[in-house]
Amino acid sequence: MAQATGAPRTYSELPKVPHWPAIIAILADASLYLALPSALSVGPRWLLLAVVVFLLIPIVIAHWRGNMGLTRVLTLVANGVITAAMIASLAFLIEGLPKHREASETLLRSAVGLWLTNILVFALWYWRLDGGGPHERARPKGMLNSAFLFPQMLQQAEGRKVRTDWSPDFVDYLFLAFNTSTAFSPTDTAVLSRGAKLGMMAQSLISLTIIVLIAARAVNIL
Repeated sequence: MAQATGAPRTYSELPKVPHWPAIIAILADASLYLALPSALSVGPRWLLLAVVVFLLIPIVIAHWRGNMGLTRVLTLVANGVITAAMIASLAFLIEGLPKHREASETLLRSAVGLWLTNILVFALWYWRLDGGGPHERARPKGMLNSAFLFPQMLQQAEGRKVRTDWSPDFVDYLFLAFNTSTAFSPTDTAVLSRGAKLGMMAQSLISLTIIVLIAARAVNIL
């Protein structure tokens, strides 16, 4: 999304937005991958964590130095790598389920790990891409370009006594992703853009696939 004319371009002029929740989510995603059996992982299980840590070092340095463009690109690359690994592992899980390659407990644990990874991955996508990113959303009227309509935004429009500079933090997108994976809907948040709708459809489909696999394995055990 193009930046508006006259918008602040230097780090000192941009609103301060904490990035540590997103960094923790990225590390949690990579750590969950360690719990997968070798048959469901792409390469060695430690490889994804090593790649993520390798990318997080320049991400932290770039953010500290105020290079928001590089921070954005590297964060997207890290989340893209995690997403690709998750989808590949899910494909391995589907392919190996009827062949009984792994013990039932291992497969169930792997499915739960992938389900949690799915929540964190899409929370990161929503947080990073919505409205041009966290720094753009934190600017005055930055939420006008948001792909989601949060309840706090409706309260502002109705003139209620709420913060006029409110913008969603990572936990708001984590809550949105959790609801999408459990209820298959955004619950209290409306989805406005087609891109966001496609993203939530993809997340719901992945979550539904994992839940069906867990149910199928449970029936097979019984």
